[in-house]
Parts: sequence; structure tokens; C-alpha cells
Amino acid sequence: MEREKLGSRLGFILLSAGCAIGLGNVWKFPYMVGQYGGGLFVLMYLIFLAIMGVPVMVMEFSLGRASRKSPVAMYQQLEKKGSKWHIHGYAALAGNVILMMFYTSVSGWLLQYFVKMARGDFANVPTETVVPQFGSMLSDPWMQILFVAIVVVVGFLVCSFGVQKSLEKITKVMMLALLGIMLVLAVNSFTLDGAKEGLKFYLVPNFDTLKEISLFDIITGAMSQAFFTLSLGIGSMAIFGSYIGKERSLLGEAVNVAVLDTSVALVAGLIIFPACFTYNGGNVNAGPPLIFETLPQIFNNMPLGRLWGSLFFVFLSFAALSTVFAVFENIIACICDITGWSRKKTCLIGGIGMFLLSLPCIFGFNLWSGFEPFGAGTGVLDLEDFIVSNILLPVGSFVFVLFCTSKWGWGWKNFIAEANEG
Repeated sequence: MEREKLGSRLGFILLSAGCAIGLGNVWKFPYMVGQYGGGLFVLMYLIFLAIMGVPVMVMEFSLGRASRKSPVAMYQQLEKKGSKWHIHGYAALAGNVILMMFYTSVSGWLLQYFVKMARGDFANVPTETVVPQFGSMLSDPWMQILFVAIVVVVGFLVCSFGVQKSLEKITKVMMLALLGIMLVLAVNSFTLDGAKEGLKFYLVPNFDTLKEISLFDIITGAMSQAFFTLSLGIGSMAIFGSYIGKERSLLGEAVNVAVLDTSVALVAGLIIFPACFTYNGGNVNAGPPLIFETLPQIFNNMPLGRLWGSLFFVFLSFAALSTVFAVFENIIACICDITGWSRKKTCLIGGIGMFLLSLPCIFGFNLWSGFEPFGAGTGVLDLEDFIVSNILLPVGSFVFVLFCTSKWGWGWKNFIAEANEG
């Protein structure tokens, strides 16, 4: 299958950033900052993005561009005969699939909250009735199944038309709309009563937090978040490297994507933490439900709050769907390389399989709520997230580094030659 190329540099940057920007920035980053003590976590996160995130992204782009293959086939193109590096290609495909097993569910939550906000479910209601709505949503498996089905069908339908025809054009529009809406909401948050306290918690490292949270936990949390937010270690960036022309600088592209990704994550915090200290008594430790339980209160206290709330959850849906499109594209490219199927056949079979694999995460909050892999209050989502964030992403990134630097792999000279081209 001949590799498509993207039509413009902006399209590539926004599409790659679309893969990186998503729930990792807007859903996961704020609750990780809240759980790991604020500014000190943010500082560690930025350090790991610079010293680990960008170099690994350059390596993934290089492997993709040199091979012009998906992650599952690129090792066969680049490895020495008789070596076993290609085994990681299948692990990378598994990582993409496991990521989507819970990512589709959270994307479905965002669409449900958009519907709730648009029809006025949160309008002029007290806090004690806003917070339980998230739990009641999770307890209804059928409604979750409906919205996950919408996410999966839309994702594979968009990808079935090809990269440049649909994915690039749609992601351009979504990403630019996303950035515009975020800036408006960030400016609004600066005017809130709790803005000063929220921004201090978020941006100023407080070493007193080490009395409650160990430095090791903060470091490992920041490192896993850096890999998660850039989608590194499972070939999500390598697939876009395979669409880059030889005239482009890979380090420059990696820096552009990382800066755009980091900017969105930081702006998400600027929106959320002033709100937590204004309406939620400074409770920043709610975990995964953080944005769903606190943000509706922002909009209840804003002029035209229902409109802004609807736009905000549209933005969140945009961010989530941009990553869904990008990772589905990765899965499709891998399956096409393995089977030789056409894109449309792969999308049909892959879509059915992905929908079925998304069901355990949904059932973990209701029918299978007795399954608590990490103790009380945990569920299937926590297990799937742990496998991806704490095992497959960092280990996969390490494999990419070894392959690019080891004489038994692709080798440092080959990597540097590819990275420097353009």
C-alpha cells in the first residue's frame, strides 16, 4: 500500500498534535496535578517533556519516515536479519488497542456532558445535585454503550476516507476551534474570586507537599504523564513520521508538537484550578471525575453559562476525538500492513472489534463494579490505564531508544542521518 503524504505542514503539526492533545491534557493532566501536589508536579512534568519526551518523539518520527510503514511493520524494514525487535511492533499495536478500550468510554462521557449542558441539566441547580450526576451517568451502561458506539463509528468512518481527504482536513478545523475556545475560558477563569489561590497552587512549586506525597511518586507520576500526553512508546507518533516528507526537520516538528501539546495542557489547568478554589473549596483531589464534578459550577456562575458550557464540552469532545482519529489511524495502518486488507474492510472489521473491546470499561462502573484490581474504588478503567501509562508507554519508549542507539538495532548513525535530513 503506497504511503499517503499530508497536504501541508500545518496539517501535519495539527494532526500530530491532535494525536497528542486530548484527554491526557484536559481530563488527566489537571487531576494528576491535583493528586500530586500542584506546581512541583508541573515542574517535573515540564522537565521530563524536555529531556525525554522530545527526543523519543524525534526517534519515533525518524523510524516512521525511514520505514514508511506502520509500527507493526517498520521493524522488519529496519532491523538486522534474524533479530527480534519486530516483536515490539505487535506490543505497540496492543498498546493502541488497550488505550482505546478506555479512551472511547471517556470520550463518550464528554459527549454525554455536552448533551446535558446543551439541554440545561445543570442550569441553576445547587452543587449537591451537580456532583451526583456523574455517578448516575456511570451507573447506566446502556446510555454509555450508545455514546461509545457513536465515538467508534465516527472514528472509523472518518479514517475510512483516508488521511489527507478527511483526517487532515477535519483535524485542522477541530484543533483551531479547540484552541480558540480554551483561550476564552482561561481569560474568564482569571476573573474568578479564587483565581489567585488556584494559580498559586498550580504554578508555584510547594515543597511542603513532600510531607504528604513522596518525591518518587511525584517523579514517576510526572514521567508517565509526559509519555501519556505525547502518546509515546506505542508508535502513535511513528505512524505520522511515515507521512512526513524528507524536506522537513524532525527535531523542529517534534518541538512544535510538544510546545502546542504542553500549551493546551497548561491552559487547561488555568481554566480548572481557579474554578476549584472558587466553587469547590479548593478540593483539587477528586481524581478522574474532577472536570465533570466541578466545571458545571463554573458555567452556572457565568453570563451565558449554558452556552459557554456547551462550547467547553464540545471542545473536550474535539480534543478526545482528534486522538481517537489518530490512534484509529495507527491501528488501521497496522492491520492493513499485517493482513493486506483494504482500508474500508479494515475499518469495518476493526470498528466492530473496537466496540466490543470497549465494553469492559463501561461495565466496570456498573455490572462489574465488584472487580476492584487495585483496591476499593478502582475498576477496569484503572487497570487498563495502568497497563498503558505505567508499562507499555515507558517500556515502549525505552525500546525505541535502544533500537535507535544500539549497534544491534537500527543504530545511532542511521538514526542521526534520518533525523538530520531536512
